[in-house]
Amino acid sequence: MKKLSLYLLTSLSLCLFSCKTEPEKPNILFIFADDQCFNTINELGNKEVITPTLDELARQGTVFTTAYNMGGWNGAICVASRTMFNTGRFLWRAFEYDRQLDTLATRGQLWSKEMENLGYDTYFTGKWHIKIDPPDIFHHVGSVRGGMPNQVPEGYDRPLDENDWEWTPWDTTFGGFWKGGTHWSEVVANETMGFLENTSVSEKPFFMYIAFNAPHDPRQSPREYVDMYTLEDIAMPESFLPEYPYKDLMGCSEKLRDEHLAPFPRTEYAVKVNRQEYYAIITHMDAQIGKILDKLEETGQADNTYIFFSADHGLSVGHHGLIGKQNMYEHSMRPPMIIVGPDIPEGKKKDMAVYLQDIMPTVIEYAGGEVPGYVEFNSLKSFIESTNEKSNYPEVYGAYKDLQRMIRIDDYKLIVYPYAGVKRLFNLATDPEEMFDLASKQEQQDRLESMFEKLIDLQVEMGDTLNLMNFQFVI
Repeated sequence: MKKLSLYLLTSLSLCLFSCKTEPEKPNILFIFADDQCFNTINELGNKEVITPTLDELARQGTVFTTAYNMGGWNGAICVASRTMFNTGRFLWRAFEYDRQLDTLATRGQLWSKEMENLGYDTYFTGKWHIKIDPPDIFHHVGSVRGGMPNQVPEGYDRPLDENDWEWTPWDTTFGGFWKGGTHWSEVVANETMGFLENTSVSEKPFFMYIAFNAPHDPRQSPREYVDMYTLEDIAMPESFLPEYPYKDLMGCSEKLRDEHLAPFPRTEYAVKVNRQEYYAIITHMDAQIGKILDKLEETGQADNTYIFFSADHGLSVGHHGLIGKQNMYEHSMRPPMIIVGPDIPEGKKKDMAVYLQDIMPTVIEYAGGEVPGYVEFNSLKSFIESTNEKSNYPEVYGAYKDLQRMIRIDDYKLIVYPYAGVKRLFNLATDPEEMFDLASKQEQQDRLESMFEKLIDLQVEMGDTLNLMNFQFVI
C-alpha cells in the first residue's frame, strides 16, 4: 500500500509539472458594417467624422489601410462580398456557389461551420444577405435582417434644395432603421450584449458574427447625431463632379437604385446633406459598438478575445459625381480593416494590399485551425506578427458585372469600361483621389498595355469569363 501511495503521489506530482492542459482558445468577435468607406474613421485621417470607439480600436490594434473588396455580380455588392467572406472563394467562384450554399454547409465548407468544427459556440445577428438561413449554420441567432432597411419614395432624389426637408433621418414614421420601434443598430448592440452576458459563463469559446446594416441607406439616426455635423463644416470631395461622364455605360445611371438617391446633376448642397447623414449614422453605430466592447470588458472576456472590424465595401457619397458603390474607385472598393486582440501589435499600420475577406482565414488561424485548401483568400496572421509588407497579391483585381474591370499593380490602377470603350489610368501615389487620368499620356502607353495584358491574365486566374478582347477601346 505504501508503494502504491508513493507511486500515485509521484505520478500526480509529475502530472502537475509536465501534464499541460490545452490552452484556452481565444474568443472571436467579428464586427461588420455595411457601406462604410475606409476614410470614415477619425483616427485614420478623416477629422470630420466622430468615431471615438473605432478610434480607440485603431490605436489598440493593427490597421490594414489598403483592404479591397473584389466587386460584385449585381447591384447589391454586399451579396458578393458576404458570399466571398462565408465561402472563402474569390468573386466568380463565389458566384458559382451562390446557389449551392446548402451543399457547402453539409460539407462544413462555410466560415461558421469551420469555427464550429474548431469547438466554437457560434452566434449571428444583423444583416445577412446570402442564400442560406443563419439558423442552419449558427448555434445561436438573433434578429436576421435583409439587404437593407426599407426605403420610401421620399428618400430618393433628395435634397433638391435648402427647402427640401420632406424626409429626415430622425423621422421614425418613414420606417427603415426605425421599423419595429428601436433603431436596428441598437437592436444589434442589445442582442450582442445579451449573448456576451450568457456566454461569459460558458466553457466554450465564442465566434460572434455581428453585422450592422449601418451605414447603408436610408441613412437614419437620432437627431442628436445628425446635429453633431453642420453643413458648413462638411468638406466636399475633391473629386466632386456634377455628373460622371461614363455613368450610363458603366451601369451607374439614374436607373441604378443607389445613384437615384441624390438628384442629377449632383449639387454641392445635396452631396453635403448626404455626407452629413452618412457621418451621423456612422457615429451612431460607433456608439453601439462602444456598448458592445464595454460589455465584453464587463463580462471579463476582453483579454481573451480577438476583435475584427471591417465593412463589406466602401461608398462614393459624392466622389466623382457618384453616390453608390458600384464602381472601381478607391472610395467604393476599400473598407476599413482593424484587428485587435492578444499579442496583436498596437498602433500598427500595414499598407500592403489585401482583400477584406482575408479576415476569414486569419480568424481560422487565430482560432488554432489550419486554413482549408478550398479557401482562396490568405491569412494575415504572419503579416500581423512580423514587419513583412510584401502582399500575397502582386495585383489587385476588381469587377462589376460585365460593365467594369480593374487592376492595381503597385501604385498604378487601370479601370476599364468595356461598353464605353474606355481605359482610365491613375497613379494612386501622386493622385489618391483618382482625378487625373493618365491613359492618353504618351509616356504611359507601355504601362497601359502591359497592365491591360496582365488584367486579361488575371481574369483567367479569377474565373472571369468576360472577354475584353471583344471590345474596342479608344485612347
